[in-house]
Amino acid sequence: MAAKAKTRGLVAKGAVGLVPKISRGLPVGALLKCADNTGARVLRLVQVVGYKGRRGRQPAASVGDRITVSVRHGTPDMRKKIFQAVIVRQRMPYRRVDGVWVQFEDNAAVIITPEGEMKGSEIRGPVAREAAERWPRIASAASIIV
Repeated sequence: MAAKAKTRGLVAKGAVGLVPKISRGLPVGALLKCADNTGARVLRLVQVVGYKGRRGRQPAASVGDRITVSVRHGTPDMRKKIFQAVIVRQRMPYRRVDGVWVQFEDNAAVIITPEGEMKGSEIRGPVAREAAERWPRIASAASIIV
């Protein structure tokens, strides 16, 4: 029962399908590039939504995970505010089910609303297939899906 189907509540909010096991390459405190046009430039990972870990273990996230971020650099109205985001790229290599190893040149996320809608209207750079499968709104705005 490791890979359970998601409940209807999560599907309505934007995340769908089964979650493959991906190497968690972004610990809390990591800096990410903002890949959308909301006005934020650099994001800091504050919390991984739904993370269940062990005592003393630092929470970490991977591609497709919903996270809480604070804006470090960007427009004055965005800075020092907390938002929800989805990771679309990570530098740490991870293995897909078909045996291919995937690695991006940067860590990037897209800011979303609490309901799962994208805050911006476009995404710069490629988006991982794992994130696009779980978040249909991100997949429709992505120019390249790798």
